[in-house]
Parts: sequence; C-alpha cells; structure tokens
Amino acid sequence: MSARPAATLEWAAKGTAAFEAAVHWLTDSGLTRPSYLPGWSRAHVVVHVARNADALVNLLTWARTGVETPMYAGGNQRAREIEEGARRPAEELRADLLAADARLAGELAAMPDECWEATVRTARGREVPVSQVPWMRVREVWVHTVDLNITTFDDVPHDVCAALVDDVADAFRARPDCPPVELRIKGDVRTWTLGAPGGAEPVVVSGDLPSLAAYATGRPVPGPLYPVGGESPPKLPAWL
Repeated sequence: MSARPAATLEWAAKGTAAFEAAVHWLTDSGLTRPSYLPGWSRAHVVVHVARNADALVNLLTWARTGVETPMYAGGNQRAREIEEGARRPAEELRADLLAADARLAGELAAMPDECWEATVRTARGREVPVSQVPWMRVREVWVHTVDLNITTFDDVPHDVCAALVDDVADAFRARPDCPPVELRIKGDVRTWTLGAPGGAEPVVVSGDLPSLAAYATGRPVPGPLYPVGGESPPKLPAWL
C-alpha cells in the first residue's frame, strides 16, 4: 500500500506557485524592503525558502538511498548562506528560487512508493517518516508567502489554515511556556487547545479560520479575534 501523501503534495504545489507568483511580482527594490520577520528583508525570506527546498531534497535522497543526508550542514552555515544570498541581484534570487523549487518537485514526483515510510531526521532532531516532507514544505511556502508582507492568511486555503492550526496545537499542547488557550471558529464546532493541561482555565479566543491560523502561527491577523471576557489574546511562543 502506498504511503504517498497526495493531499499535502497538492497543497505544497499550490503554495509553491503562490510564493513564486508573489516573488515574481515584487520589484527589485521591493525585495529589499522588510519582511514580516524581524531583521529579515523579503530577499532573506526568498533565500530561506530556496534553501529549505534543497534541505528537503536531502531528506528525500536519504529516504531513497538509505544514506544519511542531513537537511543542513550546520546552523552557522545555514545563516551565512541566507545572509550572503540576500545580497545577490534580484534576478539571481528569482532564478535560484525557481531552480530549487524545480529540484524539489522533481524529487517528490520521482519518489518510489515504497520509500515514503522511510524514517529521516529533521533539522531539530525529530525522527519522522519522509511522508512528512510535503507537509514541511506546505508550512514553509504558505506561511512565508504571508511573511513577504504583501498578502495575509485570507489568501491561504481554508484546509491549509486548519492543518496549520492542527500543527500548532500539536506542538504547543504540552509546552509549559505556552499560555492555556482554546481556539474556536465562529459558527463552527471545531476547537483547539494549546498549552499544558491541568493548569489555569484556558483563555477562549474565537474568530474566523484565517485569523485563528494567523494568531496561532504568530503572523498578522487579517480579521478580528474575540477573547472571552474581552482581554487581549495572550502571546504564544514562536512556532516557525
């Protein structure tokens, strides 16, 4: 039975197209303007997304060949490559992004079905099945498209928004540094609980799905949020 993750492969392809389109329409001077990420220009975000594509190719190669191939050679080298790459001319940045995306798309398409269950290790040391790689790319391309500071989570498909909130809830469910929060979609039965269980009563925050996804991922919120009791929604830990 194939473990090929068809849904996340589709989300990744659509997110890649959205990111590439945003970068294509940025002017050369626009690429030097600040992104939403502190200390990074839009050019930094573009280089980061390109190098992430190459890092995920490494994981796919590891799964296909059985030869351990880490995502990155090291944190310092990764940071240096982003800083140096962000200073390159705009046309080189765009060409680099398209080439890296094409390499990743080719590796994803060529991955044998029997290799999707192979175990690899992320840059943070987690062991995961390589079938998680498309989801890792989904997060990068959709969230960092918002980080270019020209679109919002209103432009992210709702099924991707829901999956992102699922991801944040899983990551923050037992974290002691995460305040207890319950997210609710207005007019929907779905809820998510963040923070370690057994502590204080969670603050209930409701809103539409794009706004909840933006809040959960620490990005600009496109619509209003409604904390029960009227207090401001608590600040969450950094996620991506």
